[in-house]
Amino acid sequence: MIDLKPSINFWHDFKSNQRAGMWLFLGSRKSLQIVRPSIPQLIFWGILGGVANSLFSWLIAGDLGEFNKQGLVSYALWPFIALIVGIFLSQRINNPRMMLVPALLWLVLDTHIAILQSFIQYLGILDWLPNFTYDYLPILFMVLFVWQSLAVVWVFARELKWPWWERALIMLTTLFTLVVWQMAVKDQPIWKVKAVPPTVSEQVLYSQPKLLSKALDQIQFGEYAQSHWYFMGVAGVSYQDVFKLEIERIKEQFDARFGTFGRSIALINNPATGTEFPIASKTSIELALQRIGSQMNPESDVLFLYMTSHGLPNQFEIENNPIDLDDVDPKWLRETLDKSGARWKVIVISACYSGSFVPALQSPDTLIITASAADRSSFGCSNEADYTYFGRAFFDQAMREKNSLKAAFDEASATVATWEQAQGFEPSEPQWVIGKNMELMLPQLEKRLFPQTQTLPNTQTLGAQNIQQNDLNQLNFKPETTVQTH
Repeated sequence: MIDLKPSINFWHDFKSNQRAGMWLFLGSRKSLQIVRPSIPQLIFWGILGGVANSLFSWLIAGDLGEFNKQGLVSYALWPFIALIVGIFLSQRINNPRMMLVPALLWLVLDTHIAILQSFIQYLGILDWLPNFTYDYLPILFMVLFVWQSLAVVWVFARELKWPWWERALIMLTTLFTLVVWQMAVKDQPIWKVKAVPPTVSEQVLYSQPKLLSKALDQIQFGEYAQSHWYFMGVAGVSYQDVFKLEIERIKEQFDARFGTFGRSIALINNPATGTEFPIASKTSIELALQRIGSQMNPESDVLFLYMTSHGLPNQFEIENNPIDLDDVDPKWLRETLDKSGARWKVIVISACYSGSFVPALQSPDTLIITASAADRSSFGCSNEADYTYFGRAFFDQAMREKNSLKAAFDEASATVATWEQAQGFEPSEPQWVIGKNMELMLPQLEKRLFPQTQTLPNTQTLGAQNIQQNDLNQLNFKPETTVQTH
């Protein structure tokens, strides 16, 4: 039996209606037994529902969101529909106070669901949710929105003993209306981020040729008697700042610590750097590799190529809207590297599925490092971060502590695995693939990259050096004539 007796205690009614909303979520008729309908309760819960939904919408929109009154009107439509349904029900059972019950129950349940959604959204902002949950949260939120209306229909149908065909018809009609309406108004939230089409300013447009030409002209010749490292960094996409920040910091690290100043170049796609750095494109990548290759001593110099972006299998994303840029694929990258004339190469690719580049790029003279296996994602790509997971672990941590690329890679792989396990992510499985010639050459090349303190060699050390020297001679490499102390 539906209890519609009024109460003179507002907060008593509030608590009773709150409990009714919880029972309604479970589809229980007990919600109708404890609900306390009144005009003040309807207004109060309407305000709470509007505030809770505004909070949820604001958390989704972020700092760029603007209040959208159309979204608030769209939200308010549903309580009015429930009120109209209540009017018909009250006429059907000849009980005038019934008209408030459907709208009140809907508002109570909607308020609690909006608070729950806001909490989940806040956890997502803090990056405390496992990665896989983000694929299912929109579906969950849609189901909750639909159920809060279906639950009202369900408990009334059971309480009033509607025939099965009437229940089915009303439930299907409600479901269809809710889904269609939700899809129609998804672009009208209470807090809305206005879409601003990307543009390229006249200043950026005309500065790009000069920036690229200047960057290429600054790349110096390598001395024949010494081994030099050349650094090239590529930040692939413009819509996340982490790639820009990563390339800027790693280039600075290589120039300051690893001696690539005057032998380095950065190609960056980002709205903030259009007048500072050449953009990253297949054309600029090819021109930069050609210039580096022409300045290098092919027998003794090394190219360190670092590319960071989003990726798919056999695809490294290159994006700088509104410019239409082509993505980089393994075959094109291999052909471009071969045409550059650079013999010794260390290629590091940080992107999802970057391991798919390994088969096309591997050669006897090349070391390939990828942030993930061919069928795995990598992590850490967000506007709030200054490094990706692999970028931070490898460059910002391991390479500041270790004196070999292999030791740095091993430590970085272990660090990334720890972070991924803590976050509940599927392991990215970074890859290390080295050619047989590069495996022999790398210890000698690393002497220039990681200068060691000069000490007097003992007999065993001299013997090992003689063995290594014989291997290097087979590769036609002329070692450095000077030793730099650290």
